[in-house]
Amino acid sequence: MNILAIGNSFSQDATRYLHRIARSDGFDLKVANLFIGGCPLERHFRNMHSEGAVYGLEFNGEITGFDVSLKEALLNRSWDYITLQQASHFSFDYDTYQPYLTELCAYIRKLCPKAKILIHQTWAYKQGSPKLEHTEKYTDQRDMFLDLEEAYNKAAKDVNAEFIIKSGELLQKLIANGINNTHRDSLHLSLGISRYAVGLLWYALLSGNDISENTFRDFDEQISEGEIAIVKKCVKELTNK
Repeated sequence: MNILAIGNSFSQDATRYLHRIARSDGFDLKVANLFIGGCPLERHFRNMHSEGAVYGLEFNGEITGFDVSLKEALLNRSWDYITLQQASHFSFDYDTYQPYLTELCAYIRKLCPKAKILIHQTWAYKQGSPKLEHTEKYTDQRDMFLDLEEAYNKAAKDVNAEFIIKSGELLQKLIANGINNTHRDSLHLSLGISRYAVGLLWYALLSGNDISENTFRDFDEQISEGEIAIVKKCVKELTNK
């Protein structure tokens, strides 16, 4: 299985462990991430037209050191799934998605007609963070989540995406289940438990495999067995896998 994420640091978070989670099950999954920090859909759209080699290529959760264009990446191999997402600071405002998302999907379908397009739902910022309260003007991070959830649902419907990868909803479940270290800098996923949880969600959805006995433990930050159990419980609630 070949997956291409067209994103930014949030797709970097999501794909860090994905290949190794799959490998621990003996499942052949390769994932590439096109990285530009904070990149919104509008910039992806402009990169589509410029065809510049402006993306840092990450492969199977590792930085390669190579720069590629969007077109080069799309034509590099036969992709099974291609994901798109909005930059987190625009994720709650659907007016920032269009017309860029529709044009990007048309371009992807032209170059990769066999690939299924997925919408990657990003997540809300940490409760109490200056970015949440002062920049984005939310007092409750759940309100940010509800707004971005609505925007991503509309996005998926408008471009006829195959389905939504609900990473943002998963993070809300982790918080509701007592996981406090969900963010590492109030914006991005923690290097251990949250990156693992989102990677496991992607794996369960894309492979269709049961994650109950998945043995992956090669984390960048320590996770307890109790926390792993909570992660698997939350992922199963979203996927029934």
